[in-house]
This record gives sequence, C-alpha cells and structure tokens, in this order.
Amino acid sequence: MERRVALFWPGDGRDLPNERAVPSIEAATQELERALRKLGREPYRIPGFLSKPHHAITRLGPVTDPTIGVCVHWCYGPHTTEGVVGKDNPLLLASNFSGEWPGLVGLLNTGACLESLGRPFSRAWTSAKDFAADDAFMAHLDEWCTTGRIAYPEDELAYQVPVGPAASALARDVAREIRARRILVMMLGDTSMGMINGYFGPRLLGPHGFAEHKIDQAWIIHRGQSISDSRLDAALAFVREKGVTFHWREQGAEDFDENATREQLRDYLAVLDLVREYEADCLGWQYQLGLLPLRPPSDFAEGLFNSSCRPETDGHPISCATEADQGNVIPMELMKRLLEKKGLHGGVMFHDVRWGAEHEGRFIWLLLNSGSSGAYAFNHDPETLRGAHSYRQAAMYFPIPGGTLAGESLPGKMTWARTYLKGGRLWMDVGRGEVVKLPPTVRDTWWESTVRGWPFMAADLGIGRDTLMAHYLSNHAAVAYGDVFEEMVALSRELGFMVRIMGKS
Repeated sequence: MERRVALFWPGDGRDLPNERAVPSIEAATQELERALRKLGREPYRIPGFLSKPHHAITRLGPVTDPTIGVCVHWCYGPHTTEGVVGKDNPLLLASNFSGEWPGLVGLLNTGACLESLGRPFSRAWTSAKDFAADDAFMAHLDEWCTTGRIAYPEDELAYQVPVGPAASALARDVAREIRARRILVMMLGDTSMGMINGYFGPRLLGPHGFAEHKIDQAWIIHRGQSISDSRLDAALAFVREKGVTFHWREQGAEDFDENATREQLRDYLAVLDLVREYEADCLGWQYQLGLLPLRPPSDFAEGLFNSSCRPETDGHPISCATEADQGNVIPMELMKRLLEKKGLHGGVMFHDVRWGAEHEGRFIWLLLNSGSSGAYAFNHDPETLRGAHSYRQAAMYFPIPGGTLAGESLPGKMTWARTYLKGGRLWMDVGRGEVVKLPPTVRDTWWESTVRGWPFMAADLGIGRDTLMAHYLSNHAAVAYGDVFEEMVALSRELGFMVRIMGKS
C-alpha cells in the first residue's frame, strides 16, 4: 500500500458542534499521526471539517491515497460517502472509544452508510490515550497499512439458530396477519442528519410486508394550529397525573416551561391525528434538521408514542422511530407484534449505541438516545408514566425549548434487533441480552459523562465490545423487554429478510 496516508475530519452539519469537538478531534488526530509514523507511513491532512456533502466531493474526490476518517464526534454519513463512493482506494474509519463525544456512534453510522452503498471500508478504534501503546489497535492499523483492509473475528456471528415449534407457529401467525394487511409506516420527512443507511423506500420495503406513506413535516405545523386548547389542557393534565416529572425552569433551562411542553403536546396530537387519518401502524419522525428552528424537539412526543400510557391512548404503543429511521421502525413494529401476541407488553425502545465499559466481568453498553424510549422501560407498569422525567434538550442543538422523556431503564431480559441494507438486500440482526442495574455511583458517572437528560439503559447485548464495533451496521438499536428472540428470527425469515444472529455461542 502507498506510504502516504490522507486523514480527514468528517463533520456534523452544524458549526457549533464541530467547534466544540476540535480539542478532542485534534488530540485524536495527533495520536493517529504518531501511530502511522511509527509504522513508517507519511500522514497528511485534508484541511477543515467536511460538514457538507460537497466538501467530501471536492476534497476527498481527488484523493487516491489510502484515506482515514477520524471519527471523534457525531458526523453525517454523506460527509464521507459522497467523496469516496465509486473509488477503491483503501478507506479506514478510526475512532477513540469515548463517551464524551459520540465519535464511535458516528463511526457506526458512517460505516453503515458506506455498506449500504457498497463501498468497502475498514474500522479501528481504541480507548487508549496513547494510540501507539495499544498493541491490538496498532496491529489492526498495521494490517490496514499493509493490506488495505482489516479482518475481524466472526465467532460471535451466526446465520442459523434452532427455533422451537411454538416460536415458529407464533411467527407464522404474525406473518399471516402482515400478509393480510401490510404494515403501513407513516414517514414524517426523510433521512435525518445524514443517516442514509436508515432509509430503504418502497422498492425494498414492499417484498417484506411493509409500505410507507410520506408526509411533509410542514403538515405538523399546519395541523397543529387546529389543536384545541381543551385537548392540550387534557393532554398536559394526563402526563402530569400519570407521573412525569418536569424539570421546568431549572438552572440552565430557564426558558423550558409549561408552555414548551404544551407545544410538544401540540405536535404529538397533530401527529396522532395523522396516524388515525391514514390508519398508519407505526411512524418514523425526522424532526432534525427541518423543524429545528421552527418547533420544539420531538423527543417528548416520540417517547409518548412508544408508551401505551399516553394522551388519547388506545392502550397500545405506536412504534415511533426517531430520525425517520426505517432500520429501527421495522424491528420495533415486528417485536411489538410478537410481544403482544405472547401476552407481553408491546413497548419497544429506540436507542443509540453510545458507549460502554467493563463492569463486574462483562461488557456493558450504555444505550442512550435523546428521548424516544417509552416510559415502560422506567417503571414496567403500562398504566403509568412514573419514573419518566422531562429535561430541556440542550440549547446548543435545540434553540426552541422542549423536553425529553428520560429515566433509568429497569433491569430485565431483553431482545434487540436492527434492519440494515447490505449487498442490495435487507438484513435483520437479532440478539438477546439483559438490561442491568448499575451501582448508583457507576450509573451517575456514566450518565453525567454523556447526556444526563436522555433516557439511560445499561445493557449486556450478549456480544463482546469488539464484535459490535467490527460488524454492527448502525448506531441505533431496537430493544424490547422479554424474550422474543426465536420468534423474531423466525418472523424475519418468514418475511424474507436475510438474518444474522449476534451472540456468544
């Protein structure tokens, strides 16, 4: 492979997060440069953040040298893909394994975007402050520098698993219902913040029993104008009586008040009316970036949709994927149906794979998304919202005040899944694991070092850290309390998905 190696900074689409991340990404880049020089390579930098697709086209497009994207904070997939798709120079995504900034989250999303477009790439990561002192990282980097790719073990991946007759029968029953009336996903907007790996469209959805109907997010604003004060009053009274704790006007959130929550409930009710009008089964909600300067954050409303206890409820959650992510709404809706068919609660949580660490002999992932976890995770009581808190979303990202639906997820057995595009086909990853309860000091350290106002889930996903980092094709995961692992494998196959099982044998 060539001795010269180009380094670039894939960026957020917003200037402020890029500016705030400069110290961390500069430090990681210097470490990577030292590591490359130790291996006899000559690193050089592509100047500036690539914070728009045309930056990737103009700055990465002409580069033919081996190239490394330094992923240390959130970065949009197209800020890499548009400059490298259609080329074959070796490409590596490298990240410091840290929860301070969502760099590993950006690596996972960008990798999934590249995979969905058929662009080969490799990944490497390290939690060491001195990259060159991490022997495993250096071995992987040397492998990439020598061969242009990195091969990781696949011993925790499988493509077949025994499925019992009861699970098979239940899955066939659900599949028959889907074939009789295909699942309609109402899409509020399109892909969010460069997550092009999370949109499949009707040509790919159709063969698997799903349909989509797109509605422009402008409809939310228009329909919200006709929501009556009496409905808003009733919705606010409901969430307060059912136990949500609102952190209005706390220090640093002085503009977050009752009216902000009312406006979030206005959007919830407007979307609920659209779900009813179109008889949609589930929804994907873009929000960012289109509504960012116009409406409060969608997170509180999304968390309510994913709860059976919600204003004007029919007694069931409505699976809602934040950021219009079809790769999560598909497994959320399928697991919801399996859970309810087994007599379990149908709430399925939407989470980011944010960070993780060893705890008491096993690797625990911190799953942390801005607010689309249902309240059932916090109380295991489908009739209440107790344990749910609403904190102001960070003003740095959300200029119009509005809250999250947050809390500490309770321990319990769980099933998790994800749909993704690979080789032109839709795949389903399925795994089983356990939500664990951390000691308060550990929990608070993890929570405070990431985002305290977001819903917190500590989870053993049943696989090692490096298996997920090497092979997982998303930054998102759908998580359900209860064991529907075999049923989910069987149903995915029944509906024509390619299936990959992630788990220790």
